[in-house]
Amino acid sequence: MATVNDVYCEINRKAPFSLQEGFDNAGFLVGHGNMEVHQIVVSLDITRRVIEEAVGLGAELIVSHHPVIFNAQKSITGESGSGRTLLALIEHQIAAICAHTNLDAVRGGVNDCLAAALNLCEVDQLHTSGIDQNGSPYGIGRVGRLSGGGMPFMEFAGMVKRALRSNGLRYVDTGKPVVRVAVGGGSCGNMLSDAIACGCDTFVTSDIKYDTFLDAEAAGINLIDAGHFPTENIVCPVLAGWLREAFPSVAVTESAVHREVISYL
Repeated sequence: MATVNDVYCEINRKAPFSLQEGFDNAGFLVGHGNMEVHQIVVSLDITRRVIEEAVGLGAELIVSHHPVIFNAQKSITGESGSGRTLLALIEHQIAAICAHTNLDAVRGGVNDCLAAALNLCEVDQLHTSGIDQNGSPYGIGRVGRLSGGGMPFMEFAGMVKRALRSNGLRYVDTGKPVVRVAVGGGSCGNMLSDAIACGCDTFVTSDIKYDTFLDAEAAGINLIDAGHFPTENIVCPVLAGWLREAFPSVAVTESAVHREVISYL
């Protein structure tokens, strides 16, 4: 039977934790490594509702994208949301493994899933963070060409909303047709300059600041903020698939309760 450590090693093989950004806290964050695992829940985040779901399923492990511990914890009490979440994991003896920016950067991870969802071909790296142990460059974001030729921006924007099941988009439409597209799952607005340098006419990411929209308009590049959850949650089926393939005797369930929390009028 698989253990938490076995699952960690498999995720590390597919998306090495050594690739995470310096600010990150990805890895095995809660629990006992030698605990046997019969049921895993995969979710973008570890929330109280996801933990309740895991308890109901009898899961011993939650594998998430966003780290359940990100900033330094000076205390773990019921007085804070993060404290209550960690206490719930500990009290129910549920372990947590979180694959964050390593899963953003690795081939087949978040950004390749995003590029595939938006029908991009000839996909290449958008931003280089470093060189891996095999001597290959790695980094967050992808750039590619829209399959089937270009399309008007508003048609493309509608396709993005449908493909990612986004509750709404914020965008700058410069009037250019969409042909060469950069994508960055999650908060990648700081990579606008990379998208411009790659000759892209369109950049799709999330959590974009006002001044970045201004910069995009001035530079003449279409910019779409499709939301953090929609641009990253697409990796959860892939992550679950990796685990099912590696551990056929373990039940792996994608969270049915975790969803976009942002609504739009």
